[in-house]
Amino acid sequence: MRDASELELMLKGYGLTTAEILYHLPDHPHVLQTFIWQDYDLAPKFPILFGFIEFWRAKLDGPLHSVHYTHRKLIAPNEWRKVDGEFVLH
Repeated sequence: MRDASELELMLKGYGLTTAEILYHLPDHPHVLQTFIWQDYDLAPKFPILFGFIEFWRAKLDGPLHSVHYTHRKLIAPNEWRKVDGEFVLH
């Protein structure tokens, strides 16, 4: 998937997913820290977001408190059209 351009991903149905991740600091577990993550992902299963969360749980020390996310399709295949020419007036 990383070989495709952002436009190609959007035409394949990917949308921009933003997640706000709250996690406990390893040295101070009563303190919460915020991390913002953003990538192109497929709704409603969000395989890339869930992959990142699994990576976080396996490799990083700060235990997760909560994850809030939003997803927005920026362009759909039916909104794209090829233009072969342009007419300029004046």
